[in-house]
Amino acid sequence: MSSPASLRDLYATPPNPWSFNDAPANGTDATVSAPSTSYQWTAPPSSNSQALLGLTAPDDEGMDAKAVAVGLVTSALLQYATTAVAIPWEVGKTLLQVQWIPRDLEALPSRDLPRETDEEEEMSDDSPEEESYFADPQALERNPPLPRMTDERGYVIRQSIADEDVVPEYILPVGSASGTWDMMVRLKSFKPEGWLSLWKGLLTSAVTEILSTALQPIVRTLLESLLSPLLPSLDSPSGLFSPPPLLIPVASQVITGFILSPLDLVRTRLIVQSSRFPTYSGPIDTLRKILKHEGGLQGVYFHPHLFVPTIIDCTLRSVAPFVMPGMVASHLGISSEAHPILVGCAECIGTISSLLVTIPFETVRRRLQVQVRGTAKPLRPCVELRPVPYNGMVDAFWHIITEERSDIPLKPKRHRRKSVTAKGKAAEEGTEKESWLRNTGIGQLYRGLGLRLGANVLVFVLAMTTGRDEPDAGWAEL
Repeated sequence: MSSPASLRDLYATPPNPWSFNDAPANGTDATVSAPSTSYQWTAPPSSNSQALLGLTAPDDEGMDAKAVAVGLVTSALLQYATTAVAIPWEVGKTLLQVQWIPRDLEALPSRDLPRETDEEEEMSDDSPEEESYFADPQALERNPPLPRMTDERGYVIRQSIADEDVVPEYILPVGSASGTWDMMVRLKSFKPEGWLSLWKGLLTSAVTEILSTALQPIVRTLLESLLSPLLPSLDSPSGLFSPPPLLIPVASQVITGFILSPLDLVRTRLIVQSSRFPTYSGPIDTLRKILKHEGGLQGVYFHPHLFVPTIIDCTLRSVAPFVMPGMVASHLGISSEAHPILVGCAECIGTISSLLVTIPFETVRRRLQVQVRGTAKPLRPCVELRPVPYNGMVDAFWHIITEERSDIPLKPKRHRRKSVTAKGKAAEEGTEKESWLRNTGIGQLYRGLGLRLGANVLVFVLAMTTGRDEPDAGWAEL
C-alpha cells in the first residue's frame, strides 16, 4: 500500500455546530444547518406565562384616556378652589364699579345718630313745646308739605336715593363703602344679603376660567397655522432687541374673551342681583332669559352696548401688560443684564400704569352689562344703579364724570339745631366746606384700584424675594 503523497489529502471537514432554531412542529428530526454568524432568537409565547402571573399590560389607549380624565378633573377642582378664594374680592369690586352715586345727593339722613346740640344753642333756642305752642296756624296753611308723586297704582315714586322712606329694603345704603374690603364687610353685615352673597357667581366664574385656559391655546395654535405663511417675519425677529410678536397672543386672548363674553355677562348679572328678590335662579336660567328676551345670540354677542366694550376691554387687558413695562424700562434706559432689580421695578410700575388705562373701560363695561334690553324685566340690584340707561361707552364715560361724585364714603349729616349767635353761624359755615371730589366722578371710574395695586405689589415682592434662590442669580464672574 502506497502512502499518500501529502497529508493535505487526508483532511476532513469537522461536523457542523448546533443550531438554535426551533424544532419542526411535526416531530421530525431537525436537519443540520450550515453555520452562521447571527443567531435569531424567537420570542416566547405570551399567552401562558404572563397570563398566569397576571402581568398582562393594559391597553395604552385606555390608560391614556383615564389619565387624561383624572388630570382634567383634578385641574377643574383646583381651578374651582382657586376661584372660590378669589370670588369675594371680585364681588366687592364689581358692586363698587356698578354703584351709582349722584353728585346732587345733598343729605343722607341717619336714623342711628342722635341730634347734636350745644349748650349755647340750648340756652338761646326755645323749647319745641313753646315753638309749637306759639306757632302761627295760618303760616302752616300757607306752606303745606309738598305732596309726594305717585304712580297710576297709587304707589309713591322715589325721586331721590336719599329718601330713605321709599328706598327698597334690598338695596345697600348709597355711598357707605369706600373700597373693596369695605364693600365686602357691608355686604356680609347687610341683612338681605349675608355672608353667602360673597360667593355669588362662583360656578360661572370657575367655568369661565376653565374654558378660557383650555380654549386660548387652541385659538393661538389655529392662528399660528393660519397666519404663519402670511406673516413669515413673525418667526424671525429682525433685530436683537426687537419686541416679541404680539399679534397672535393678543388676537388669541381677544377672540377667547369674545367667545366667552356671554358667561361674563351672566356672572355680572348674578353678582349684582339681589339675594332676597333674585331675578335669575342660576347661570342656566340667566343665560336662557337673556337669550329669550334680549335678542338671542346676535344680541348677546353683537349688540353695540356689549360688543364694543368687550373688544376694547379684552384688547387693552391683553396689550397693556406687554407694552407698558417695556415702555417704562426703555424710558428709564435700563436693561435686564445690567440692572435686574430695576427691571423688576420697571415691570411693576408698568403693570400699575396699565391698570390706570384698563380699569375705566372695565367699569363702563360692567355698567352696560347690568342694563337689560328688549322685553326683559328690570334687574333688582343690591346696590344703587342709574335709573336712566346709558346710550353707549362715550355716554357712560361722560355721565359718570359729570353727574357723579368721588368723596366716598359719604358721611351722614347730623341734625343740628340752628344757633342764633354769630359764633354758632360761623362754626356752622366752617363745617360745610366740601372736598373737590364732590364735583367730579373720576374716582368712580377707578373703584377697586386699591385691590389691584395691592395684588401687583404683593406679586412684585414675592418675585424679588424668591428669585434669589435661583442658582444663576448674582454675578456671573463669582
